[in-house]
This record gives sequence, C-alpha cells and structure tokens, in this order.
Amino acid sequence: MSYVIVEVDNHIATITLNRPEAANSMSLAMLEEYKAALETIAHNREIRVVLLTGAGDKVFCAGADLKERQSMDEVQTRQTVALIGEVIRQTEALPQPVIAVINGVAVGGGLEISLACDIRVASTMAKVGLTETALGIIPGAGGTQRLARLIGAGKAKELIYTARRISGEEALQLGVIEHLYVPEMLMEEAQKLAQEMAKNAPLSLIQAKKAIQAGLQTDLATGLEIEALAYERLLHSEDRLEGLQAFKEKRAPQFKGQ
Repeated sequence: MSYVIVEVDNHIATITLNRPEAANSMSLAMLEEYKAALETIAHNREIRVVLLTGAGDKVFCAGADLKERQSMDEVQTRQTVALIGEVIRQTEALPQPVIAVINGVAVGGGLEISLACDIRVASTMAKVGLTETALGIIPGAGGTQRLARLIGAGKAKELIYTARRISGEEALQLGVIEHLYVPEMLMEEAQKLAQEMAKNAPLSLIQAKKAIQAGLQTDLATGLEIEALAYERLLHSEDRLEGLQAFKEKRAPQFKGQ
C-alpha cells in the first residue's frame, strides 16, 4: 500500500496523503514516502503546479501519528519531529506553486504542512487548528512562525494558546485560507486554479515564487533587489520571446519551460 499517491496530469501533480484509516496522520513510513515524492517533483520540469490533499472526505491530515509516537523513546521522538519539520520545509521549498486542498480536518502538523503551501483552499466542512498546547507541546514544524506571518501575531497567539479548532468560514475570514468551497466543488475549483497557473510560463512561476518568498524575509529595498535578479534570469529565456511573439500574433503562448 502506498501512503502517498502522486498523479500527474496536464502539468499538474496531485499528491494525496493516503492513510484514511488513521486520519491521514504522518507515520514514519508516510513521511519517508512523502519526502521521496517531493524530491522527484522538485526536479520534474514537466510539473508546473502541485496540489496537496488527503484521502477521503473527512480529514486532510491530523498531524503526527500519536499512536506511533507513544512507542518511541525521547531520541526517536526528536528524530521524528525533525523529520516532520524537514518535509514541511521541503514542501515550502518546492520550486512550483503548491496549493493545499484542505478537504476536512487539518490540525497540528496537518495545518502546519498547509501553511507551508503557497495557497490554501478548503471545504466548508473543514476544521483547522494548531492544537499542540492541549497535548503539552507547541507547534514544532513551523506553525508558530508561519501562522503569525500569515495572519498576524495577535490572532496566531490566540489560536495557538487556546488550541482552538476553527471552521473553514472563520479560517477564511482570518486569512488562514484563501478560498472556501462546498465539498462537492472543492477539488474541481482547486484544479481550475491550478490550471490557471499552469498555462503560464513555468520559469516565470518559479522565479515569481522565489522573489515573493525570499522578499518576505527581508526589507523592501532588499526585496526589490531580489525581484530584479529574478527578472534578470528570465530575460534570455525562450519562453519570454515566445510570450512576446504570441502577444504580437494575438494567440495563446506555447511555453516550454526553457
């Protein structure tokens, strides 16, 4: 059985966390499969956009596999926490845009991995939260940092300190997610968004993501320098010339990622 399923269609890769019997929680076996999938996708230039979702219609990901964690000693626990953090950083570092398709409950590490994605779309049935303080720990895979940067320190502190689970509607209002859809339309709408991105120049998507993510970590002046360097890398690309030619000929461009 594969704990991570990857399907590629029309330049879009869909990654499905596939442990529905265990709320798609992150076991060691799943983490290793997911890590390998990310490494493959990162080097595949035929893939222009990535969708990340969970199997079934109730849970996106419930975070770490706490049943498995109970059998671990302190060293193994530290290693597992570090591995979760590593694969979440790898998710964020993918060159392609990544859309989290939150089809149900996303708590703990499940929300943390979606925070590492570029955009989050969720089902109206979704419940999300960083609930670790209710378990005697804190979000340890970037949640304290990414949530605060996304929605502001005050609201992030409130959600983390209370370990509160919030509805998809409240998550939309707070800016935790960008779009909210009824369950029947969620994947269809996510795919539409991915297709809207995938039709554009692949190298441009990569450089735009680099510029935004690196720029957010610094001051405006440095961010503008990062943007200029990213733009410079596209000046001699075949796709830039194709874009200009297509505009001149009033047709859709045929980008090749070169």
